[in-house]
Amino acid sequence: MAAKKKTTLLGSVKQLFVKVIFYFFVFSIGGVILLKFLPIPFTMTMIDRKVKSLFRGQDSEIHYKWRSYNEISREMHLAAVAAEDQNFPNHWGFDFKALEKAYVNNQKGKKVRGASTISQQVAKNVFLWQGRSYFRKALEFYFTGLIELIWGKRRILEVYVNVAEMGKNTFGAEASAQRIFKKPAKNLTRAEAARLAAVLPSPNKWSAAKPGPYVARRTAVIQRYMQALGGVKYIADLRRF
Repeated sequence: MAAKKKTTLLGSVKQLFVKVIFYFFVFSIGGVILLKFLPIPFTMTMIDRKVKSLFRGQDSEIHYKWRSYNEISREMHLAAVAAEDQNFPNHWGFDFKALEKAYVNNQKGKKVRGASTISQQVAKNVFLWQGRSYFRKALEFYFTGLIELIWGKRRILEVYVNVAEMGKNTFGAEASAQRIFKKPAKNLTRAEAARLAAVLPSPNKWSAAKPGPYVARRTAVIQRYMQALGGVKYIADLRRF
């Protein structure tokens, strides 16, 4: 009798597990397909910033305005690629050379910025939570593969430039351009776009509004990268599917 109950319990657990996996794939794939066409209403990172600001008694307003790909300066798109993922048009979501370099240097006790591609950052910011764990990283790889397959490069870059944090509680090129430069994102110059991209690694540490020596130097470097890549022609033929 005990053996029979144990077998029944194991069978129920197995059925539950299969159902969980099935619904996970259904909802994750369905969600990615849906968000290929709709503006991103918010991200997990925005929620995280909102909650933390509330708990700290700080201003919790989230500054975010979605704009389509054609409503944002091409210089901003190029600046993001030049600053964060110069191989973006060529890879399928993962820059394995950068990952290998990061792994080698981490083994030496060094920290390397930039191992995550723009696609990985979008997958994390839109679908997942902040933090470090093997489980979250596995989900990040899964969603990165999905958006590369379903969204295509142009949509991924469109989302990234819209949801990337570019200042305290400030997300995306449009909100940042209006708050810092008092103009819409479609009118950003190369220098202005490079300055916004310069703070992407640590938007709560560095300021595009009041750039210090580091941000000023990095802005200049990003502009040189943008020129070396060939200007906006470098991202003119991004894959759309």
